[in-house]
Amino acid sequence: MLSFHLNEEQEAIRDMARKFAEQEIAPHAIHYDERDEFPWDIVKKLHEVGLLTAGVPEEFGGPGIDYIGQAVVCEELARGDAGVGTTVLASCMLGADPVVIGGNDDQKKRFFDVLNKGGLGAFCLTEPGAGSDAAGLSMTAKLDGDAYILNGTKQFITNGGVADYYTVFATTDKKLKHRGIVAFMVDRHSPGVSIGKKENKLGIRTSDTAQVVFEDVRVPVANRLWKEGEGFKLCMMTLDMSRPMIAALAVGNAQAAFDCALRYAKDRMAFGKPIAALQAIQFMLADMAMEIEAARLLVWKACWLKMQGKPFGLAASLSKAYAADMGMKVTTDAVQILGGYGYSKEYPAEKCMRDAKIMQIYEGTSQIQRVVIAGNLLR
Repeated sequence: MLSFHLNEEQEAIRDMARKFAEQEIAPHAIHYDERDEFPWDIVKKLHEVGLLTAGVPEEFGGPGIDYIGQAVVCEELARGDAGVGTTVLASCMLGADPVVIGGNDDQKKRFFDVLNKGGLGAFCLTEPGAGSDAAGLSMTAKLDGDAYILNGTKQFITNGGVADYYTVFATTDKKLKHRGIVAFMVDRHSPGVSIGKKENKLGIRTSDTAQVVFEDVRVPVANRLWKEGEGFKLCMMTLDMSRPMIAALAVGNAQAAFDCALRYAKDRMAFGKPIAALQAIQFMLADMAMEIEAARLLVWKACWLKMQGKPFGLAASLSKAYAADMGMKVTTDAVQILGGYGYSKEYPAEKCMRDAKIMQIYEGTSQIQRVVIAGNLLR
């Protein structure tokens, strides 16, 4: 039977992730954000408590956290800092899901051994000329004996400059479009792999976003995930799995902004009383609370459907689109409630607003989610 309550294990995971975010992430988020610096100290601690490998299956040395539990981890980490949450998601969920779905036991062991030792993963799909059009890849994969030769550039790759292992998508023949796409596991330290431009971003500045360049990179056939021509399907299945996690990040970031606005509204005096006594502020807070809770429930529904073995692609896009748009609205309203202080770095609301915008862009824009949703409705 469907339940709106977390089970004991999920509650324990939530409590641990929340405590970690409150004690180890939130106090340092502004420091790393202002310096545009990757938080290696936090990442090391995430590994020590087992949260850095939240998406690694138990049979391959991970904690074996279920899908709802993974979403809870993403939400709680994002309450501390959305960039840190993005780093974890991109490594052990998005970056690892192609291996979870399409890898054989040997591939899984090799990939997850790296993550279990504290290494990071990354998902290499987007290119300078191919973002929303995932079938329009230009990066090539040419078979040469027992290996493929990869050539091309990947753009806006989360963990691109800090990852140890990549899951990479390329094409054997661009004329074949989606039928020519193939997926690989690629060691970051392979000859020919280099890191290009590091992005100077508006938000999630604690996460690393960089260009990754592949020049005559020789990748063994043993590192290919599934068969030639099946990479696009693997990519779409991976994105279905990651979208509720992105939605969970949006929920956590919005919750952090809401918490800030609520505290401020109770403390800030105007016209002889706290501004929380003003109906205009009350209605804003009420709308924010409703929207956050609705987004959270959409995330849980998508995760529940997946755990039940039911189709969940539509629910994944519903959760991602709604939560991303909600996150932008709620964080903007939080800044509005704080007024001039909301526009100041003295309070975290402005950072939450900056961090929120990316949720409408990466892992499929809000417009692409609507394309997916409409396509499901009109079948």
